[in-house]
Amino acid sequence: MSGPAQNGVLIYSGDLRNLSEFYEKLFDMRVVRKTNDFISLETNGFNLIIHVPSFDMPTNAFSPIKLFLTVGDMAMSREKAVKLGGKTFEGEWSNPVFKVSNIADRDGNPIQLRQFN
Repeated sequence: MSGPAQNGVLIYSGDLRNLSEFYEKLFDMRVVRKTNDFISLETNGFNLIIHVPSFDMPTNAFSPIKLFLTVGDMAMSREKAVKLGGKTFEGEWSNPVFKVSNIADRDGNPIQLRQFN
């Protein structure tokens, strides 16, 4: 990736390295830039920035943002998410093109896993 990404997602976190490791290991993302305030990850043209908030984070907030990322093996990815400190939710849905299920990262941020048929 050359220069700043034009598209991506930013997730606020108080523990950059911990959350970055989750995404690096589960989705084979690579670190493209790291500072004391943020870590920028990339995979297949998708940019995810984990950033220390410049404000006090609410303790019982709900994020209206939900990531969706493609995986090669749904069951293996769900297992790996739990081993990496995330959690899984019940249910799996499918259509003729792909199936989906839901997990959360170490900070509780929701992620939809997609596996294409």
